[in-house]
Amino acid sequence: MSTHEARLAELREELKRQGLHGFVVPICDEHMSEYIGGYAQRLEWLTGFGGSAGTAVVLADRAAIFVDGRYTIQVRDQVDGRLYDYVGTAQQSVADWLGQNVPEGGRIGYDAWLHTRDWVKQVRAQIGKSGAELVAVENNPVDAVWHDQPERPTASMNPHPIAYAGRESADKRADIARWLSEQGLDAAVITALDSVAWVFNVRGGDISHTPVTLSYGVVHQDGTADLYVAPEKVSDALRAHLGNQVALHAYDAFEAGLDALGGKTVAVDPERAVAAIFSRLESAGAKIAARRDPSVLPRAMKNDTEIAGQRAAQARDGAAVSNFLHWLSIAGPAGGETELSAAAKLLSFREQTGKLVDTSFDTISGASSNGAICHYRVSEETNLPIVMDSLYLVDSGGQYLDGTTDITRTIAIGTPTAEMKRRFTQVLKGHIALATIRFPHGTSGGQLDALARQYLWADGVDYAHGTGHGVGSFLSVHEGPQRIAAFGGQGEPLRPGMICSNEPGYYKAGEFGIRIENLVLVEEVDIDGAEQPMLGFETLTFAPIDRNAIEPGLLSTNERAWIDDYHARVLEIVGPQLQGDALAWLKTACASLD
Repeated sequence: MSTHEARLAELREELKRQGLHGFVVPICDEHMSEYIGGYAQRLEWLTGFGGSAGTAVVLADRAAIFVDGRYTIQVRDQVDGRLYDYVGTAQQSVADWLGQNVPEGGRIGYDAWLHTRDWVKQVRAQIGKSGAELVAVENNPVDAVWHDQPERPTASMNPHPIAYAGRESADKRADIARWLSEQGLDAAVITALDSVAWVFNVRGGDISHTPVTLSYGVVHQDGTADLYVAPEKVSDALRAHLGNQVALHAYDAFEAGLDALGGKTVAVDPERAVAAIFSRLESAGAKIAARRDPSVLPRAMKNDTEIAGQRAAQARDGAAVSNFLHWLSIAGPAGGETELSAAAKLLSFREQTGKLVDTSFDTISGASSNGAICHYRVSEETNLPIVMDSLYLVDSGGQYLDGTTDITRTIAIGTPTAEMKRRFTQVLKGHIALATIRFPHGTSGGQLDALARQYLWADGVDYAHGTGHGVGSFLSVHEGPQRIAAFGGQGEPLRPGMICSNEPGYYKAGEFGIRIENLVLVEEVDIDGAEQPMLGFETLTFAPIDRNAIEPGLLSTNERAWIDDYHARVLEIVGPQLQGDALAWLKTACASLD
């Protein structure tokens, strides 16, 4: 019996002991985080799936794992198909699947600290048609059988200086207090870790790649606040930074803090707060107002200090990536390098900046067929060599005190095929179309998404992920509410100060993957004769785009000009940071296409 088969069997025994006929296991923590600590990696422990989004449902005689289009290939590589059915979330939701497969009168368990209230309502409605019951468990059955489950992390919570934050925490809380007063509310519960970090101007190290601390906040109408964080994470410097308007409490006292809100009208974000918080407030007699976390929009609209920091971080990071691309131009054709060795080399160049705090996510280092796995994570078992006449895709980023970076480059090692060059150029054309678009206020990312896909669509091909996501300021590399996608957040208007990724791609399963990603800043633009205010994108990321993978005959005159202008900017920004052979290489890599 395999390790994951044994774990599944043990979980089923535990479900019997708890009187359950099934259980739902998401990738999530108590804060609805995308990236989670080791203690919360229940799905990976149970199934082997290492992606950042997915859910398993375990019944007595059947189990299924649900993933979106980014993980179609990865889930089959990592999860045993004998144990779990593979289900695409675009085809069937967890609620629908349970509605069809739950035993009549069955009791399906869930952890109320790992699901939203809306999810609970949807599943309860579906399984109720079969007379089944959705049961909030007192003790998570996965935790009961995970005998070596890691402890909660213990990293300290640290002040984030005004030199990087740009605004004092007291000012941010005052804005929230005014919003509460205008809405007729007494308090707002802040549950998302990056929201807590932004509101209180604090950062931490509890989650890999995301500088946050396990904590909760409550902001009151008078501007005072409660911050719930483990006492061992708190220093005298942090207390002084927070000031006397912020009351500190133990992290485990949060539920008691919710009880203290009884009789008050409390704002809770139904997208970012788990079902257990709603239940606790309701039991305490609080009146709940479902509102979006009031810090989400101002956090997404970066202030001048954050924008300046992002530009500095991007310039520094672009030099590290360019040094890596120079190294790869020699080491790739020479042979002997692998996905792991290349990722390690890229990390070393970032570390040489002397300012890297962490990577902003696990580097996606995909050679040949592994490049076709959108969110691939290399391991010793999957590590492929980088070989001649192939494509190598590397998607990576850094966390710096002044900004968060995210960049993807696809590099032709040797001579690419005509198909590779055509697809690369189509992806590049889509990237340029998005980078150069002008649009009126009120336009959403969903309205722009097709611009990046149009050239692929013309050939009857596409990619199964969004074209852009928001990015934080020394925070989460995936930040809402804005997205450039045909799904999920597509209706959110793009506003000045928002940072998004621009990352169309193409993936041919079993052969190669292509993605070209820069970060862009939403900004006001002047257009002669314009009859209304207009917005556009300022490209923030600077590193060469592989000219050897481009089919110039597919480019328009304006597209050629964009590439040449972009490479001129790369040379201007990155060039002064490079030396010797690397600088000489950069000049060649940034030469005009003509």
